[in-house]
Amino acid sequence: MGVFVFLPLVLPLTAWPVARLAEQHLHPRSATRLLAGVAAVLAVCSTVCLGLIMVVGTAQLPGNPLPDGWSDPEVRAAVPYDEVAGKAAIPALGAVAVAGGRTAWRHVRVRRRAARALAGLPGSRVAVLPDTAAYAYALPSRRHGRSRGRGRIVVSTAMLDRLDSRERRALFAHERAHLAGHHHRYLLAVQLAARANPFLRPLRTATEFCTERWADEEAARAVGDRRVTARAVGKAALVTGRAPLAGLASFAAPGPVPRRVAALLGPVPPARSLPPALTPAGLATLVAAAGTLASALSSVNATVALFLVLQAATPL
Repeated sequence: MGVFVFLPLVLPLTAWPVARLAEQHLHPRSATRLLAGVAAVLAVCSTVCLGLIMVVGTAQLPGNPLPDGWSDPEVRAAVPYDEVAGKAAIPALGAVAVAGGRTAWRHVRVRRRAARALAGLPGSRVAVLPDTAAYAYALPSRRHGRSRGRGRIVVSTAMLDRLDSRERRALFAHERAHLAGHHHRYLLAVQLAARANPFLRPLRTATEFCTERWADEEAARAVGDRRVTARAVGKAALVTGRAPLAGLASFAAPGPVPRRVAALLGPVPPARSLPPALTPAGLATLVAAAGTLASALSSVNATVALFLVLQAATPL
């Protein structure tokens, strides 16, 4: 194990360059999948690392609830440990568990609130709510299967009143893209990852932006006019106040709206999944992939090593 068990805690730093370059040089669909996947793997490895440090560092302390064989002198010699790091890992792991649990519970609570707001309305794919506040968001379905549908689009009358017919088409196409692409899963994954390791927050921010850009591109393709979609995004951002249900993908999501409009006024992004290797984005992707692989290998190596040593030290 040695120092390698600490690597997953800092290896998320290797993904910082790709967080910004991916959203600039990759298609938003590819960037979303890449960033969310890297963030999820690094977060799992980081959490495993904290668990290993806690077990190794506290197994030698008197009064711990672990088996006595784990504090045997032979185990001390075979498994490097640090009591300070082990003690610090306990509150850190507890904080990760609490923060992750709160994030997951908040996600469930928001979806339940949205579902209650639609109670009694016809079960159509689009729900129009009479409201003076302008908003629009995609509510994923809690049911699975083709016959269950993929969710509903919720929009207020105030939002519809501020858009013309073509801009409304862009709005609905944008929200349908959120539902069809299951963007809520990517958003939840990066939110949990950022709770597990603060170094992953840039990936969360970049993924949130890329999901909106992904939906923007799908809307522009469905409408057939990038300028109309850009105008709809800009107008919606101007009239939208605070999101009524934070955490759901929405048409005028808070964030760098001017960058979304500027991207829509530019050319269609390339459809390639990965950038060329000999470009800044390609090099950043390789660095992020190498860091992710190193984090995974370090976690697996430390876990297997600790398991084998402790299994030998624990009587049947």
